[in-house]
Amino acid sequence: MNWRPAADQLARAVTHPGSRWRAAVAAVPRHEFVPYWWTQEDHGISLHDGPADPEHWRDSTYSNRSLVTSVGGHHADNASADDSPTGRPTSSATLPSLLLQMYRHARIGPHDCVLDVGTGSGYGTALLAQRLGDNRVSSIDIDPYLVETARERLASIDRYPLVEVADATGPIPGVYDRIIATVAVPHIPVSWLTALRPGGRLVTTIASTSLIITATRQGDGSAVGRVEWDRAGFMVTRSGLDYPAGAAAVVESAWTTHGDVKISPYPVVNVEQAWDLASMVAVTMPGVEHGYREADGRRIAVMAHPDGSWARATGTGAQPASVHQGGPRRLWDRLDSIREEWLTTGELPLRGARVRIGSDGRAILSRNGWLTVISP
Repeated sequence: MNWRPAADQLARAVTHPGSRWRAAVAAVPRHEFVPYWWTQEDHGISLHDGPADPEHWRDSTYSNRSLVTSVGGHHADNASADDSPTGRPTSSATLPSLLLQMYRHARIGPHDCVLDVGTGSGYGTALLAQRLGDNRVSSIDIDPYLVETARERLASIDRYPLVEVADATGPIPGVYDRIIATVAVPHIPVSWLTALRPGGRLVTTIASTSLIITATRQGDGSAVGRVEWDRAGFMVTRSGLDYPAGAAAVVESAWTTHGDVKISPYPVVNVEQAWDLASMVAVTMPGVEHGYREADGRRIAVMAHPDGSWARATGTGAQPASVHQGGPRRLWDRLDSIREEWLTTGELPLRGARVRIGSDGRAILSRNGWLTVISP
């Protein structure tokens, strides 16, 4: 495959002419890190075999898109054409522009030592090593297969950064100037603060949100920073090859269960597609999961939590939603309160919020009198 013109075209698409990342993107053969991948089709999950169709392989891997490489712990590398895994994506090759966005927020200097949290395909690790050199880059992932495969594929392009199996929320090997996570965390792991040098900077996203948090470690072991104004979303850290069930059973029952009834002042909303709204729900009601369907002109949304709280809203167009709720908390009432605040103030307070992370990992987000806490 003549991949270099495609890599050069990708570099021009995702960087500006003076970017220090342009040469790295142009020099790394992304296709080597994603020979097989999954896509969601109308009929289900489909496997793509890059080596069997080099033109499609080149066009797909040198486009600015994410390519899912594992679903429910089933790696595309080891799949056959008739496999159809179920569950959520568990690994991907992140779209290059999003990787670069995270790297820019990290403000990486030429002599910084960087920890890449979430090896995945290894492509992001390769970009870092291409720019900084192998000895300044380390990468960790929970999945032993991903780690071993990334090592092999990095070696195939003569790159040898340190790549190890580790739980991102547990002890972190080494000490770093920058920690960049391309997986989302429910809260900031204390081990990240320990692994950062004073003055070091971390960049991460919070689970089930589009919030990018940047923070600089202080001499007392805490870190201060902010929620950035732009957005990013990543898969959530996990302790095994797949995610735990979470609120899946409560979500399923919420589609049909009857409970307390109210008429909301607002229409049905697909919360997960309303990024700021979803982020506000996630930081104020952590653990809530969502579902959404449209059928026969009706929109139906559900919310559920592992504690047994649930809500189902049904409506048409812009008409007020009819809501059923049950369990220890009234989730849709809380959602309506957030929407009311949004309409009253013109914005939600998350973007641009100040962040202070204690040495115990407890993060306080605050802005204009609003405050919330993300606790370990």
